[in-house]
Amino acid sequence: MDAPDFSLEGTNAVVTGASQGIGQAIAETFAAAGANVAICSRSMDRVGPVAESINDADVPGRAFAAECDVRERDDVEAFFAAAADEFGGLDVVVNNAGGEFIAPFADISEGGWEAVTDLNLGGTYRCCQVAGEYLRTGEAGDGGTIVNMASVNGQHPAPNESHYGAAKAAIIRLTETLAVEWAQDDVRVNCIAPGLIQTPGVADTLGIDESDIPARSETYRRIGYPEEIADLAAFLVSPAASFVTGETYTAKGVPRPGNSMNHDLGLK
Repeated sequence: MDAPDFSLEGTNAVVTGASQGIGQAIAETFAAAGANVAICSRSMDRVGPVAESINDADVPGRAFAAECDVRERDDVEAFFAAAADEFGGLDVVVNNAGGEFIAPFADISEGGWEAVTDLNLGGTYRCCQVAGEYLRTGEAGDGGTIVNMASVNGQHPAPNESHYGAAKAAIIRLTETLAVEWAQDDVRVNCIAPGLIQTPGVADTLGIDESDIPARSETYRRIGYPEEIADLAAFLVSPAASFVTGETYTAKGVPRPGNSMNHDLGLK
């Protein structure tokens, strides 16, 4: 029996929202596994150093960085075109860009609701639609794989995050639908729903620092590492997951009784 193929050598990937946290970890993990990665955020000052760090590291993949606001169709189209030109094509897209603010439903203005849903759901919609132009065999592509980033808040209710939860729940259903529609074009579409992950946003919001986090080897914990989500993403885009599509993988650990982090904030 052959060993499972987890290599990403020769793969060209796009990762949005990669200036820090989960997106940065995914880009670094993909490059270490052999993929070339095109990464973006709304600020080149923030995403540029991530690409430089990857290119300076002793890894087989290389990185290309660009400024892109996933809320703007023109930005998305330009970024994907630049990435495809840089690497000679695209095989993988990870839609990680997102964000939120905390507020009771009654206090969320129409503008605030639209801002969060457009960034998370709208951004994923735009990137998936443009990705199809490069991946689908019915278009110009040779097939490929997409990973959308949802949240446990798209699966379970969390107070003060109705806008974020609604957007992430819709991303899960969008993933399932695209997996069916695009299977004939050899495009696999899957979703990851992280629980509480140690990112800069969580550190700022909850005041969690490194001393509060158990080791990765400890299962009985409530908070995860960005690298653990990146490892799952790397599996989903690898040949080892060739029969997996339309699925949502939840990574949320097991909360300790009495742990003050037992709520499902789902921040990234």
